[in-house]
Amino acid sequence: MSGPPPAVAAVRVAVRRALADVEDGATVLVACSGGADSLALAAGLAWEAAVRARAGRPLRAGAVVVDHGLQDGSHDVAQDAADACRALGLEPVRVVRVEVGAAGGPEGAARTARYAALDAAADALGAAAVLLGHTLDDQAETVLLALARGSGERALAGMRPVRGRWRRPLLGLRRVDTEAACAAQALVPWHDPTNGRPVDGGATTGAGAGEAVPVPVVPGAGDAGPSAGDPAVLPLRSRVRVEVLPLLERVLGPGVAQALARTADALADATDVVDDAAAHLLAAARVGPPADPAISRTAPADGVVLDVATLAAALPGTRRRALHDAALAAGCPAGALTRAHVLAVEALVLDWHGQGPVHLPGGRVATRACGRLYLDRPTRPAGAPDISGGALPAGRGAPAARHDDHDDQE
Repeated sequence: MSGPPPAVAAVRVAVRRALADVEDGATVLVACSGGADSLALAAGLAWEAAVRARAGRPLRAGAVVVDHGLQDGSHDVAQDAADACRALGLEPVRVVRVEVGAAGGPEGAARTARYAALDAAADALGAAAVLLGHTLDDQAETVLLALARGSGERALAGMRPVRGRWRRPLLGLRRVDTEAACAAQALVPWHDPTNGRPVDGGATTGAGAGEAVPVPVVPGAGDAGPSAGDPAVLPLRSRVRVEVLPLLERVLGPGVAQALARTADALADATDVVDDAAAHLLAAARVGPPADPAISRTAPADGVVLDVATLAAALPGTRRRALHDAALAAGCPAGALTRAHVLAVEALVLDWHGQGPVHLPGGRVATRACGRLYLDRPTRPAGAPDISGGALPAGRGAPAARHDDHDDQE
């Protein structure tokens, strides 16, 4: 008996590997937009749940569909995606409508709202894992955007296959594979008009090579939105997909997306080492009540105080990563904090000559006083010595400079 088509098998194997450590009886959710990537992933999860159930190792496999409400007909698209998940045998299936704000730009705001909704649903359902449908093509776009922005190695390391309960089984597969998997299983995905379509049809390598199929547009869904035929109105990531990567493939030859993904993989291991060293440096340099060895990136934004001498003695790469993470812990938005900010804060450690505070995104400032580095709001931190005869250091309390938010890698 012949097996499933190669693309279908590739998705199923990827899901199985991603869930190998998930205990029997656990709840696993898939974030499904109805597009080819997430719909193929939903089918892969449904298959794995059925296989495990027959083996007496059940999974509670469900789905969450986030309706961003940004396009005409988005409610219908979300309901169609939910119906497709239920038809695959997934249960529970939840549709969550979100309000997308403005902070971080359109893409960043939508992503923030989406992850908050997924988090809330996962908490409510007690999910051990949430599967996300990012592919190798998404990874390549992420790395290319990070390179264009001059981002550090953390951003260049791209998206991780596992980060907490978030899991990305499809990072080794191409977008053409998920489209082929949907076609082979008679699944009709929705094509978000803001995602665009590469003008040359995109890459055709990987599992299911040469099996690229057109992604049908659900009638009436997103008809009022922009189209791939008008790339100038597409979001930046979509323009990279439609215009930049195909151009690189034509100029540099095939394999650009795979090479960018390999760059992310190579940097991920090195980034983990630096992250660990930076966490230990922060633990050693932090002044104040006992704290967890690593400053959490989601710690309350109540200010961070660090010993300058400890920071100055560290290796430059470790010190800069530690300062970056300390700024995040103090409340700086991750997408707005740049290398230029970190280097300016580092100057307070290595090139101190009485200068005023460094203004940081999120209304935070970095100030040095009596051998201590303070990262907090623009008021004197509790316990900081008054070094100016009753006045704050020069420039203290001045309005923070505005910095535009940037898309992060996820």
